[in-house]
Amino acid sequence: MDYFAWLDHQIFGNPVLAWGLGVAVFAVSLSVFWIARRIIGSRLARLGEHRSFEPLRIAAHTVTATKGWFLVLAALALGAQAWVIEPSVRTLLRNVLMIGALMQVGIWATAALDISLRLRRERELQTHPEAIAAMDVLGFVLRLVLWTIVILVILDNLGVQITALVAGLGIGGVAVALATQNILGDLFASLSIVLDKPFVVGDFLSIGDYVGSVEKVGLKTTRLRSLSGEQLIISNNDLLTSRIRNFGRMFERRVVFALGVTYETPAAKLRLIPVVVREAIEAQQKVRFDRSHFQKYGDSALIFETVYYVLSPEYNYYMDLQQTINLIILERFSEEGIEFAYPTHTIISRTA
Repeated sequence: MDYFAWLDHQIFGNPVLAWGLGVAVFAVSLSVFWIARRIIGSRLARLGEHRSFEPLRIAAHTVTATKGWFLVLAALALGAQAWVIEPSVRTLLRNVLMIGALMQVGIWATAALDISLRLRRERELQTHPEAIAAMDVLGFVLRLVLWTIVILVILDNLGVQITALVAGLGIGGVAVALATQNILGDLFASLSIVLDKPFVVGDFLSIGDYVGSVEKVGLKTTRLRSLSGEQLIISNNDLLTSRIRNFGRMFERRVVFALGVTYETPAAKLRLIPVVVREAIEAQQKVRFDRSHFQKYGDSALIFETVYYVLSPEYNYYMDLQQTINLIILERFSEEGIEFAYPTHTIISRTA
């Protein structure tokens, strides 16, 4: 009696031996793939952390993004080599494997993109924390482009004529663009803000009659916190078509102020005024004196113009300096007997 004759028994067109061999290959392959994913991922992660080498950290994160269903499909593809499968079923299996492989490629690419942006965000957080919002917008656009390409490749491999599809999408896109041109304008404006960076989160802006610090740069709008406390919401397209004064990029502040003294002030005292003003300014910290001159004859005063630079962008620091300088000038003028001018009118009355 042949005890192994049952191995030749046919089930769905394949002997029991072939089914067993295929299942064994599937089980062994799945186990090897699963173990390899864990070992390779953990090894790369340790090397990346130990050496602080970003490509290794990106590779580790990408490997760990390998999905379990993809490992099952890969092991099934190997195990199915031992079986005789009908053409229709084999075509279906091939399509499933192809879709799964392309989806996994998209997941790997997304994982690599996410970890790259996260690592860059960690670096920027130390030096340019305001750039984080811009990176979020850029990441969204890149993921959208990536998955659009993956879906088009899948459809192309399934036999769909993507040329006609792309053409149809182009025509539809034109119609959609016309209907949503304001939204698209704001979207492209947000991309321009991300790439060109005319301002970033934390900058203090003056836009026409509105002033405030940037809190968030979104896909459609940018939000500012005004000095009086309320939130200003302005569309990105409006922002880029406006004249923006970005005080966040200020490194020093140029200050111009004028003094007016009476016409009765002696010439010797007039020559002393620029000296007094210069001494008052140079006695302060973080300033650079530029000039102080007898500028012109005013209607009711002799006008002196002074220019200096505050080597700090802080507005409160500038105001504290100006207050101190004004008080010193006031005290020195009082000591020297120099009088400030104020508007006066002389009325001449003629009598017969």
